[in-house]
Amino acid sequence: MTVPELVTLHVWRTGPAALPRALTRMALDPRRLRATPGVRFGKLLGTGTGTGFGPGDADPTRWAALTVWDSPAAADGFDSSPVGRAWARIARSAVRVDLRPLTSRGAWSGRRPFGEPSGGPVTGPVLALTRARLRARRAATFWRAVPPVAAALRDAPGLLARFGVGEAPLGWQGTVSVWRDPADLVAFAYRHPEHRAAITRTPTEGWYAEELFARFQVRDVVGDRTVLGWHDNHDNVDDRGGWA
Repeated sequence: MTVPELVTLHVWRTGPAALPRALTRMALDPRRLRATPGVRFGKLLGTGTGTGFGPGDADPTRWAALTVWDSPAAADGFDSSPVGRAWARIARSAVRVDLRPLTSRGAWSGRRPFGEPSGGPVTGPVLALTRARLRARRAATFWRAVPPVAAALRDAPGLLARFGVGEAPLGWQGTVSVWRDPADLVAFAYRHPEHRAAITRTPTEGWYAEELFARFQVRDVVGDRTVLGWHDNHDNVDDRGGWA
């Protein structure tokens, strides 16, 4: 696949009473999302609070769609699509993050959804996405390795937002984190001892049956960024939700 010009992350906040409708949407909408005109690749995701990234971290009031588009014009039609309208009806608030792939390695459902981006110099916010399908026999050791990394991430310099994502409650999980600039992400990923230890153990432990790690330039944030768990002072974000 060629490198897409635009990837979007839509995130919706729903009320507790909307949980049955949200679960219905999660059952019905994956196929409809993939059939939306202009969609190359799409995943509907549950989310976690971002405090622990474990099985008990699920947030039943927040849901997401990660979508790879043929063009920005196609992405502009999402809100009027059947999937976009269905989620808008049950959402209390929502946010859209526009992304440009910088690096990507690994596979998702047997595909390389972001192509082979070449990176290049970037200033400003970046988003890191990890996702993996755990091997059942190695899941217990993986979950024991998560808490130290999650605790270190909470106070990492330059972190703007973080939460877990997953296609299923167990075994199909990932993380989303947004950073003020690439240097902050690199400092945590490769210099923080807890995260470095987890990276070192990954090949020997054989935790994953499939894994993907990708980084993106954040081009725009439109909507209610508190849905992302944003904890910055927003000085670098304008009133419309875009980057100043």
